[in-house]
Amino acid sequence: MQNKTIFDKLGGQANIDAAVVKFYQKVLSDPSVSHYFKNTDMKKQTEMQQKFLTMAFGGPNHYTGRDMKAGHAGLGITTAAFNTIVKHLGDTLKEMGVPAEVIAEAAAVAETTRADIVEIK
Repeated sequence: MQNKTIFDKLGGQANIDAAVVKFYQKVLSDPSVSHYFKNTDMKKQTEMQQKFLTMAFGGPNHYTGRDMKAGHAGLGITTAAFNTIVKHLGDTLKEMGVPAEVIAEAAAVAETTRADIVEIK
Protein backbone atom coordinates (compact mmCIF):
# COMPACT_ATOMS: atom_id res chain seq x y z
CA MET A 1 0.00 0.00 0.00
CA GLN A 2 1.32 3.39 -1.00
CA ASN A 3 1.68 6.11 1.63
CA LYS A 4 -0.80 8.94 1.31
CA THR A 5 0.62 12.33 0.36
CA ILE A 6 -0.08 15.43 2.41
CA PHE A 7 -2.26 16.49 -0.54
CA ASP A 8 -4.39 13.37 -0.03
CA LYS A 9 -4.41 13.71 3.77
CA LEU A 10 -5.71 17.26 3.41
CA GLY A 11 -8.58 16.02 1.26
CA GLY A 12 -7.39 17.02 -2.19
CA GLN A 13 -7.63 20.11 -4.34
CA ALA A 14 -10.86 21.61 -3.02
CA ASN A 15 -9.60 21.59 0.56
CA ILE A 16 -6.21 23.03 -0.37
CA ASP A 17 -7.91 25.78 -2.37
CA ALA A 18 -10.20 26.59 0.57
CA ALA A 19 -7.28 26.53 3.01
CA VAL A 20 -5.30 29.02 0.93
CA VAL A 21 -8.25 31.44 0.83
CA LYS A 22 -8.66 31.24 4.62
CA PHE A 23 -4.89 31.45 5.11
CA TYR A 24 -4.65 34.72 3.17
CA GLN A 25 -7.59 36.15 5.13
CA LYS A 26 -5.49 35.62 8.26
CA VAL A 27 -2.30 36.96 6.69
CA LEU A 28 -3.94 40.09 5.29
CA SER A 29 -5.58 40.89 8.63
CA ASP A 30 -2.25 40.61 10.47
CA PRO A 31 -0.39 43.95 10.40
CA SER A 32 2.90 42.24 11.22
CA VAL A 33 2.93 40.55 7.79
CA SER A 34 0.19 42.11 5.64
CA HIS A 35 2.53 44.85 4.38
CA TYR A 36 4.44 42.24 2.36
CA PHE A 37 1.33 41.95 0.16
CA LYS A 38 0.60 45.69 -0.19
CA ASN A 39 1.14 45.82 -3.95
CA THR A 40 0.18 42.21 -4.69
CA ASP A 41 -2.62 41.02 -6.96
CA MET A 42 -4.17 38.76 -4.35
CA LYS A 43 -6.33 36.84 -6.82
CA LYS A 44 -3.22 35.85 -8.75
CA GLN A 45 -1.25 35.27 -5.53
CA THR A 46 -3.97 32.99 -4.17
CA GLU A 47 -4.07 30.96 -7.38
CA MET A 48 -0.28 30.62 -7.46
CA GLN A 49 -0.17 29.58 -3.79
CA GLN A 50 -2.91 27.00 -4.39
CA LYS A 51 -0.87 25.51 -7.24
CA PHE A 52 2.37 25.67 -5.27
CA LEU A 53 0.98 23.98 -2.16
CA THR A 54 -0.75 21.35 -4.29
CA MET A 55 2.61 20.50 -5.86
CA ALA A 56 4.59 20.82 -2.61
CA PHE A 57 2.14 18.57 -0.77
CA GLY A 58 2.39 15.80 -3.38
CA GLY A 59 -0.54 16.59 -5.64
CA PRO A 60 -0.55 17.33 -9.38
CA ASN A 61 2.13 19.80 -10.45
CA HIS A 62 0.55 22.75 -12.26
CA TYR A 63 2.81 25.33 -10.60
CA THR A 64 4.46 27.63 -13.15
CA GLY A 65 5.66 30.39 -10.84
CA ARG A 66 9.19 31.39 -10.02
CA ASP A 67 11.27 29.41 -7.58
CA MET A 68 11.04 30.47 -3.94
CA LYS A 69 14.31 32.43 -3.89
CA ALA A 70 13.47 34.48 -7.00
CA GLY A 71 9.86 34.94 -5.96
CA HIS A 72 10.78 36.43 -2.59
CA ALA A 73 14.01 38.28 -3.47
CA GLY A 74 14.14 41.85 -2.27
CA LEU A 75 11.09 41.59 -0.02
CA GLY A 76 13.18 41.70 3.15
CA ILE A 77 11.28 38.88 4.78
CA THR A 78 12.40 38.35 8.36
CA THR A 79 12.63 35.17 10.40
CA ALA A 80 9.78 36.46 12.57
CA ALA A 81 7.59 37.10 9.52
CA PHE A 82 8.30 33.63 8.13
CA ASN A 83 7.40 32.10 11.50
CA THR A 84 4.16 34.09 11.58
CA ILE A 85 3.20 32.96 8.08
CA VAL A 86 3.84 29.31 8.96
CA LYS A 87 1.77 29.76 12.14
CA HIS A 88 -1.12 31.19 10.10
CA LEU A 89 -0.94 28.15 7.82
CA GLY A 90 -1.01 25.81 10.80
CA ASP A 91 -3.86 27.70 12.45
CA THR A 92 -5.85 27.59 9.21
CA LEU A 93 -5.41 23.85 8.87
CA LYS A 94 -6.31 23.32 12.54
CA GLU A 95 -9.52 25.33 12.09
CA MET A 96 -10.35 23.10 9.12
CA GLY A 97 -10.10 20.02 11.33
CA VAL A 98 -6.79 18.74 10.01
CA PRO A 99 -5.07 16.37 12.47
CA ALA A 100 -2.00 17.71 14.30
CA GLU A 101 0.35 15.17 12.69
CA VAL A 102 -0.69 16.30 9.19
CA ILE A 103 -0.25 19.94 10.19
CA ALA A 104 3.26 19.03 11.38
CA GLU A 105 3.99 17.42 8.00
CA ALA A 106 2.76 20.54 6.19
CA ALA A 107 4.89 22.76 8.46
CA ALA A 108 7.92 20.59 7.69
CA VAL A 109 7.37 21.19 3.97
CA ALA A 110 7.08 24.94 4.60
CA GLU A 111 10.28 24.79 6.63
CA THR A 112 12.19 23.52 3.57
CA THR A 113 11.59 26.92 1.94
CA ARG A 114 12.93 29.03 4.85
CA ALA A 115 16.47 29.47 3.48
CA ASP A 116 15.14 30.71 0.13
CA ILE A 117 12.56 33.10 1.60
CA VAL A 118 14.11 34.68 4.71
CA GLU A 119 16.50 37.52 3.90
CA ILE A 120 16.81 39.12 7.34
CA LYS A 121 17.61 36.81 10.24
